[in-house]
Amino acid sequence: MTTQAQLHCLCLLTLYLTTGYGQEGKFSGPLKPMEFSIFEGQEPSQLIFQFKANPPAVTFKLTGETDGIFQIQPDGLLYHNKSLDRETRAVHRLQVSALDAQGNTVEGPVPVTIEVKDINDNRPVFLQQHYEGSVRQNSRPGKPFMYVNATDLDDPATLNGQLIYQILMQLPKVNNVMYFQINNQTGGISLTPQGSQELDPLKNPHYKLVVSVADMGGLTEHSFSNSVPVDITVKENIWKPPEPVEIEENSTKPYPFKITQVQWNDPGALYSLLDKENTPRFPFSIDQEGDIYVTQPLDREEKDAYVFYAVAKDEQGKPLSKPLEIQVKVKDINDNPPTCSSPVTVLEVQENEQIGSSIGTLIAHDMDEENTVNSVLEYRIVDQTPKVPQDGLFLVQEYSGTLQLVLQSLHKRDTPQYNLSVQVSDKDFKTLCFVQINVIDINDQIPIFEKSDYGNLTFPEDTAVGSVILTIQATDTDEPHTGSSKILYRITQGDSEGRLEIETDPQTNTGYVKLKKPLDFETVAIHNIVVQAENPEPLVPGVQYNASSSATFRLLVTDVNEAPQFSQQVFEAKVSEAVAKGTKVGNMTAKDPEGLDVSYSLRGDKRGWLRIDPATGEIFSVAQLDREAESLYRVQVVATEVGGSYLSSTAQFHLTLTDVNDNPPRLVKEYTGLFFCYPLKAPGSLIFEATDDDELTFRGRHFTFSLGSESLQKDWEVSKINGTHAHLSTKHTGFEERVYNISIRISDGDRQPLEGIVSLPVTFCKCVENRCFRPAAHMPGIPPVGMAVGILLATLLVIGIILAVVFFRMKRDKGQHKAESAQASEVKPLRN
Repeated sequence: MTTQAQLHCLCLLTLYLTTGYGQEGKFSGPLKPMEFSIFEGQEPSQLIFQFKANPPAVTFKLTGETDGIFQIQPDGLLYHNKSLDRETRAVHRLQVSALDAQGNTVEGPVPVTIEVKDINDNRPVFLQQHYEGSVRQNSRPGKPFMYVNATDLDDPATLNGQLIYQILMQLPKVNNVMYFQINNQTGGISLTPQGSQELDPLKNPHYKLVVSVADMGGLTEHSFSNSVPVDITVKENIWKPPEPVEIEENSTKPYPFKITQVQWNDPGALYSLLDKENTPRFPFSIDQEGDIYVTQPLDREEKDAYVFYAVAKDEQGKPLSKPLEIQVKVKDINDNPPTCSSPVTVLEVQENEQIGSSIGTLIAHDMDEENTVNSVLEYRIVDQTPKVPQDGLFLVQEYSGTLQLVLQSLHKRDTPQYNLSVQVSDKDFKTLCFVQINVIDINDQIPIFEKSDYGNLTFPEDTAVGSVILTIQATDTDEPHTGSSKILYRITQGDSEGRLEIETDPQTNTGYVKLKKPLDFETVAIHNIVVQAENPEPLVPGVQYNASSSATFRLLVTDVNEAPQFSQQVFEAKVSEAVAKGTKVGNMTAKDPEGLDVSYSLRGDKRGWLRIDPATGEIFSVAQLDREAESLYRVQVVATEVGGSYLSSTAQFHLTLTDVNDNPPRLVKEYTGLFFCYPLKAPGSLIFEATDDDELTFRGRHFTFSLGSESLQKDWEVSKINGTHAHLSTKHTGFEERVYNISIRISDGDRQPLEGIVSLPVTFCKCVENRCFRPAAHMPGIPPVGMAVGILLATLLVIGIILAVVFFRMKRDKGQHKAESAQASEVKPLRN
């Protein structure tokens, strides 16, 4: 061996002693299949492994994907003489053979696999040197309108090839507000909420962004990065509500016909109409071009306007923007004749009424639109019956329908009733309405009571509301059953609180004084009542009501013992569930109408949380409150008068308990079916959920998760998904086929946080069709097959022994019986 070769072997031997390649920490071994992992970019002449030859092998041969990089020494030293590059070849598949002195293969070839592990030696590169895009104003925030893309030659399965995007610069940046955002994983650029609201192509039609990309997930200062300019054009939003539409009712056009149109900013939108009024008949439709149609005739008298909404959605059915309001007004046509408000309109006129006096108004209606020519009505009298003392006694105002007396005053002795036919017309239709005018006697007589004083009335204060306490009577000599003779009774004095009312019999004018509200001895014990009798029709000038039209009576109210009265039926209070025992939580008061003292007690305090001061009504806590057991605690408070008849009344006390953090987190359910298929081929994860029994706040739950023991950290890790869910993941694949109980620490993140330690049972088991397969377990009380066979054989043996003993005894007894019979036959005398 030359000196140079000796030095080279010495160098390799040094590397052999200082490097750590191979499996299980070994640097040498017999010729067998091997796998090695080597980081790219390492210095050349690095020792990988030394294979040992078994006689008659004396040397080794290397073949396969050596690429001139891998070599093997005759003594079995495998090494690489150049730096490796994963991007050139990620895996080298080699074969090693052992040769004898004649060069013949005596062992092998065996496969040797070299995996080149990645290092971060490549900078990310954008697919384009410059990007351009456009966006409509008011586009939905968060929906990407363009993408930037970059690649990295490093291993995408490692941090080296994981790319993170961000926007470095936005020009112009109005009021220091970012109008654009980027998805750091996908490179999708979208509007921020401010950008969706404020972008205006009239103010700034162009924006320039500088977008960067970094590898290593952007988590280290040693990552590589790159940047690219992005030019964005802002386009006008064409998703706008159309002008209000006017459609003539009962149109004769063929249906459907187009009335307006909406259009989304980009093609491909899916359009629909939304009727928020939930009308029974929705006569509109929209096609996928955004054209809106009316599908059937409209009737303004049925509905004079419609308001609905046009919606644009993407292919996944998600709204692209806010719905647009569509306003449709139904234009009136004259398609309704005038109608009379009643078959006959009855009016009255007093005799001797002056010429020109207004008698009343004939009311007619038109269903067409108000304040238009279609609903303007004209009135005209076409007939008067009877024509006594002459025709034309009445006049109707042409546009108001008001009837007036003309020519002369009327006298009831001439005729007590007139009938008029009035024609009511609009510009196209005519209708006849009928008016009956009664000539009535003038009101020149006042009502007179049959007696002026009805004396004293005595009633207890608990008399039922609605009871009649007095009947009164006045008479009027004017014409019966007219407004001049009808009597209305009115209390003018002695009932300021409105406890009484008077109803009149329309046939007899009898008045019935009734209780409208309860009487109250403690408020007013004596009522001096004055009643006035009046007509609904005004008296003629010169005639006035006098003392004959009024009467009096005295109402005496007697006392009745009443139960105490609370000021309200439900008292409410709110306290923290953590208040100390003895804390005042509420106060209830009641008063006895007779002025007696009141004693308080509780009813329905099923949890024994409260006590009440019997004298003051103050309510205190006497036990630890628990919102989780009962968040709204309801009890009854009984108020009893002290002395007297000991009457009592009740009211409700509602105590609302506010939450404190007094419950540690726990698992939302018992997890009994968590498993991984054994053997584990790659690290995996499971999801679990936590909760606690405290009140859910508007922020929701925000738990933190960690392993319950440091000893678990080499095998397991816990990662948070959101405030209530987390992943439990394996760090490797070397687990045994058994059940692992993994302790998890869960903290609720409160100002004074509580922690809970829970256990997750995770089973590693063989799987059949992705389901955990467990052999049937031994059931308690049932022996295994071998034992069962042994028990059966033993049972049969015992039965055989018993049968043999019984058979032996029967045979012996039979022999004894024969011997005894023979002996007896010898001594027994013979009988005839």
